[in-house]
Amino acid sequence: MTSPLTLASGSPRRRALLAEFGVPFRVVVSDAPEELGTDGDAETQAVMLAARKAQAVASGLTEGLVLGADTIVTIDGEMLGKPRDDADAARMLRRLSGRDHHVVTGVALVDAATSVGQTTAVTSAVHMRALTDAEIAAYILSGEPRDKAGAYAIQGLGSSLINHFGGCYTNIVGLPLCAVAALLIKAEFDFPDARPGCRLPDGTACANEPSPAALLPSERGSRESCPSPSSTGRVPAQRVAGKGGEGLR
Repeated sequence: MTSPLTLASGSPRRRALLAEFGVPFRVVVSDAPEELGTDGDAETQAVMLAARKAQAVASGLTEGLVLGADTIVTIDGEMLGKPRDDADAARMLRRLSGRDHHVVTGVALVDAATSVGQTTAVTSAVHMRALTDAEIAAYILSGEPRDKAGAYAIQGLGSSLINHFGGCYTNIVGLPLCAVAALLIKAEFDFPDARPGCRLPDGTACANEPSPAALLPSERGSRESCPSPSSTGRVPAQRVAGKGGEGLR
């Protein structure tokens, strides 16, 4: 029998993404603080925050697997979490406007019975088109930038701000499904016969991209991408068509 699965997050986007696996899970919102620390790079910080969330929820359970995640946007070494207010959101969007940046999600899976956990981090590369002050103001007025790392949601109204991206799409949304599946399989979690995986906005399978940073030459680095073992090819930069809809990121 499969161990119970708990998502340690109140994020609607992560709940919706995890539901794509077609397996039952419950949601227990972690009360762990989400402030960024001062030590370590974005991957280290994202993993630390994800583990903190998962451990906080697991400490109140006697069995099952607890999944935690945290997403950080990084540009030129600066880490951008959720904006404090609309003014901070405007600052972040001006910072990202016309630039390449990376989206890093740390993932942690903790066994509540043993407190043993495993972690990973996935990085995707994104290019935001140049934005006018009026566009930034209008987007902030929509309310979508609030509680979104980097102050935008690629799967919502913010899709119109993005020219293209490289690497794992669901990572940019907030939960890299291939990486989550890999951790769950390692923990001997039983999936349905059809192995789940990431999907691009057009519904096609997300291929393994060995170096998303290589798609955006202004920010090169050694980063882990969506680890889909069935993928062998290189994914070209994906263009995001502008669309409306509810922002979840």
